[in-house]
Amino acid sequence: MKHKSLRISFEFYPPKTDEGNKNLHKAALAIAKVEPDFFSVTYGAGGSVQNGTLDSVKMLQAQTSIPVAPHMTCISSHRDEVIELLKLYKKLGVKRIVALRGDLPAGVQNAGELKFACDLIHLIRDTTQDYFQIEVAAYPEFHPQSQNALDDVLYFKKKVEAGANNAITQYFYNPDAYFNYIDYCAKLGIFIPIIPGIMPITHFAKLARFSAICGAEIPLWISKRLAAYGDDEESIQAFGTEVIFDLCQRLIAGGAPGLHFYTLNQAEASLKVLKLLNLTVDKTDSYAAKIQA
Repeated sequence: MKHKSLRISFEFYPPKTDEGNKNLHKAALAIAKVEPDFFSVTYGAGGSVQNGTLDSVKMLQAQTSIPVAPHMTCISSHRDEVIELLKLYKKLGVKRIVALRGDLPAGVQNAGELKFACDLIHLIRDTTQDYFQIEVAAYPEFHPQSQNALDDVLYFKKKVEAGANNAITQYFYNPDAYFNYIDYCAKLGIFIPIIPGIMPITHFAKLARFSAICGAEIPLWISKRLAAYGDDEESIQAFGTEVIFDLCQRLIAGGAPGLHFYTLNQAEASLKVLKLLNLTVDKTDSYAAKIQA
């Protein structure tokens, strides 16, 4: 039996309430036991969200031994602000950044000095050279604002050429979308690791709303099955686990270099899939997960 190395990571978001902080803390401690490659923490527009990201990074560093990768967005930001934040993250020992364009805050008209993620990546590299591992976003079903598929991948290539090390995809439920995207990238000379983003299915209505906003497609057969369960959360979660387990199996069998789970600050659904996949940690590489093929 052969083993294939995988990079396993998990995304959290900064909570806004005391109860939310408790949920994040509980989820992080549970997931830390499987020794993932890193945790990421999302970032949104506005100073309060930046502070929330920073606070969550500090908490995760204090409560676990897992490296933490904060998201950084650049739209409507000033170069000096970004540079100061990079200095702060270096001081905290952060070694990985998820570099994103972000969305223009409501009521703000000026995109600022850094209009695109590639601008942010150039600034990070100019300021800190190779200190940070830089993760960027990729879109197997293509960014909803892209004019066409080619433009989307060519923009992704700009981020790679600016200095990105790896990519994490928007979540999807059709593995063919991922493999076709990988092939498309390769034809354009893009060969960095592209890690599939995995969104567990635990609540149909919330997933449908979120997917409509971010442009992720829920295949009709999945949505029909989920709708048929109505308010039966137990059946929804059991079916969701089956769907995600099958998706991850197919991605791994097809050569995906890892899995990145969007946890929504909950541990159970992601950990259940990892258990079914028989993922274990290779102690010779403390942050490398392995799966028995």
